[in-house]
Amino acid sequence: MNFFLITTILVFLSAAFGFINVRFLKLPNTIGLMVITIFFTLGVFALSYFDDTLLNAEKYIITQIDFKTLLLDVMLSFLLFAGALHTNFQQLHVQRWPIFVFSTLGVLVSTFLVGTGTYYLLMLFSLDIDYVYCLLFGALISPTDPIAVLGILKQAGAPKKLETKIVGESLFNDGVGVVVFLTIFQFASSGSATVSALDVLELFGVEVIGGVVFGLLLGWVTYRLMKSIDDYDIEVIITLATVMVGTVIAQKLHLSAPLAMVTAGLMVGNDTIRDSSMSEITETYVDKFWELIDILLNTVLFVLIGMEMLVLAFQLDYVIAGLLAIPIILICRYLSLLLPITFFKKKLDFVPNTNLIMTWGGLRGGISIALALGLTQDMHRDLFLVITYVVVVFSIIVQGLTVGKLIKRLS
Repeated sequence: MNFFLITTILVFLSAAFGFINVRFLKLPNTIGLMVITIFFTLGVFALSYFDDTLLNAEKYIITQIDFKTLLLDVMLSFLLFAGALHTNFQQLHVQRWPIFVFSTLGVLVSTFLVGTGTYYLLMLFSLDIDYVYCLLFGALISPTDPIAVLGILKQAGAPKKLETKIVGESLFNDGVGVVVFLTIFQFASSGSATVSALDVLELFGVEVIGGVVFGLLLGWVTYRLMKSIDDYDIEVIITLATVMVGTVIAQKLHLSAPLAMVTAGLMVGNDTIRDSSMSEITETYVDKFWELIDILLNTVLFVLIGMEMLVLAFQLDYVIAGLLAIPIILICRYLSLLLPITFFKKKLDFVPNTNLIMTWGGLRGGISIALALGLTQDMHRDLFLVITYVVVVFSIIVQGLTVGKLIKRLS
């Protein structure tokens, strides 16, 4: 089965499940697609008792796709650029300091809180897991997923100030979260004796700061190129080349490609830059093109997340640990936001119950699953993958379906 055929099957399933959702379920696309895919996969499991042809075909497709590489190295750059392009830059500028603290300090605090809580939780199941591996789980589950958040918040009717905080945080904290994960992964792989604090600071600094600076450069070059011509076809292709070439260069230079794409997208999407570099027709085409890319990749991504359950090693104690991890992660999320929200609340006129809404609205998604798939067997990959999957499914379906009602009630 070649790459084109696998892609064709995924796009067909995405179109079919998307149609069923829009026509009958009428759920937000991210939620509806995941629910339908999970039920479809369960149906394939049931059918396999009589004929396992379909199950084997689905398993083959999943095993042929390197989900971690596909999401982190390819899809994420497109999705983040598209999300940043349509984010309100003025509101983001006003809220820049709390967003910066949420996406850096918040992720670090949450990583250590979740890691510690998970360590003691697993001890209840007589699972002797090294603390550093629990920290790895804390790092991969702490970032909120911009892909899940963006799609659902559009339909939730959140106040603009609150939406900017949640979306802005999620756009940046996944890049930071990936860097934190890779840093702890280096510790876990090499042993703490071979990795110094200076190595950690260097890795973190180069990836994060280098990624943002490179993103600014990319955005500036894109702006200058688009300003010098007036041809909407070519200008759309220039934005596409920015993402593809920028991602390749960032990966070669070991910079954070996600942070570079967010920064470039925010710069190109800035109203001031738009007005001076794009005609009205170019703006329309650029926006519509990236909206289509966003919808297509989102659709395929959440179908893939639903299908990933085929590769999980479901054991009862793993699933129970996953269910018990949900309240721990939510409490740790609340605590990690407590200090920065208290500090900035009066200065920036936060909406009431910001912490509660940001805790419940901080959805986990494909990024967490992709990072969990990157663990080695020595790091208890099967255990943490099941726990991550349970948390992600709960997050997208339960939190995603109720965050709109929570916002209306509390804000």
